[in-house]
Amino acid sequence: METSSARVYMLEHHLRARGIHDPRVLEAMATVPREAFVPDALTAHAYDDRPLPIEAGQTISQPYIVALMTEALALSPTDKVLEIGTGSGYAAAVLAEIAERVFTIERHADLAETAWKRLRTRYANVEVRCGDGTLGWPARAPFDAIVVTAAGPTVPQALLEQLRIGGRLVMPVGADGEQSLVRVTRTGEDLYRREDIAPVTFVPLIGAQGWAA
Repeated sequence: METSSARVYMLEHHLRARGIHDPRVLEAMATVPREAFVPDALTAHAYDDRPLPIEAGQTISQPYIVALMTEALALSPTDKVLEIGTGSGYAAAVLAEIAERVFTIERHADLAETAWKRLRTRYANVEVRCGDGTLGWPARAPFDAIVVTAAGPTVPQALLEQLRIGGRLVMPVGADGEQSLVRVTRTGEDLYRREDIAPVTFVPLIGAQGWAA
């Protein structure tokens, strides 16, 4: 299937048919060339609704999950977003199509560098750095939204503290085989509301406030 046809099929059958309705998310998913963020040998499968392997033993999430997490953030055009787990840079590109600023952290230096090379020519509103994402990015806080693309044992306290009041955090929580995608909304200085969205499967979140390496 040609790239353009595969992208249309993804939008209609993998996203709209499964309940993704936010027009901004659909437009972003239609705009970002997913084939530019997967290994060359897998470009023919870029729009398959499944995760694909990338460098450093990591994966690029399936399109539906990227859209689901992005929609759950309820972004506005003026939002400042923190992403934990840059990976290929694809999800950061989707976020950058919707939000004003995107800050993304990757713990693997080679992935961070590759993602930055992919993103910098098109997205001046994205900043990438290599580090422990479980500690967030205090110098850029507070954030209107935080998305974590790996599963932690709990929601890192550092990330909760870096949410603006009214801000939303979306991430998978739990051990292998028992993970749930959750949304946490900061409703007050020390008040948070948690919602479970769906069962999911993600790689583990490694770091000081995640799983041990």
